[in-house]
Amino acid sequence: MRVLGIVTARGGSKGIPHKNIVPIAGRPLLAYTAQAALASRALTRTVLSTDDEAIAEAGRACGLDVPFMRPPELARDDTPTIPVLQDVVRSLEAQGERYDAILTLQPTNPLRLPSDIDGAAGLLERTGADSVISFVDTGERHPARMKFIDPDGRVIDPPFAEAFEGQRRQDLPKLFLRDGSIYLTRRDVLMERGSLKGDDCRAWLMPEDRSCNVDTPFDLFLVEQLLRYHGLV
Repeated sequence: MRVLGIVTARGGSKGIPHKNIVPIAGRPLLAYTAQAALASRALTRTVLSTDDEAIAEAGRACGLDVPFMRPPELARDDTPTIPVLQDVVRSLEAQGERYDAILTLQPTNPLRLPSDIDGAAGLLERTGADSVISFVDTGERHPARMKFIDPDGRVIDPPFAEAFEGQRRQDLPKLFLRDGSIYLTRRDVLMERGSLKGDDCRAWLMPEDRSCNVDTPFDLFLVEQLLRYHGLV
């Protein structure tokens, strides 16, 4: 199975300027995703999709291919991921390259390992599924424990609230949150159906201590501690 890895890293991040190349333990955030991708046995090729020359330069320094720059119309704040991926696939197919599956790699999830990539690819191939997406157990943040708060600050139970106040987490049905580390999709599902998930999606489970999506300055602090904890820096 030929798998194309696409690292998606536009330059216009707002919460943390140039988030994808902000230094973490002396290396750009992008470097941790590049390292995992290049060490994977399952990826046939990994390319970087960016509109930003500084990010492209950092990607090349990390060993990523940057065969072309992302068009500006696909690098806006409201641009969804799927058209970005489709643009890369169409461009490479026009050059004669063909892949069976596409792995979306977000630099903001730097704790994935090569074994996550290889394991997800093996799961996709074994099951014949449309996709494999990574999830993490909601744990203490189970939706049944969530509440609405009205404008007066009054707490209101939602329809999905726990059966009784203080219900043990172990007695609640297990629920999982999309983690962002792995989005592995068959080529035809992405290109012909415009979906990352398809109809048959299988879960790749990430442990809580390797599930961190960098979105805020606090996330930068947290992810550096986790990288050190796992010996990845």
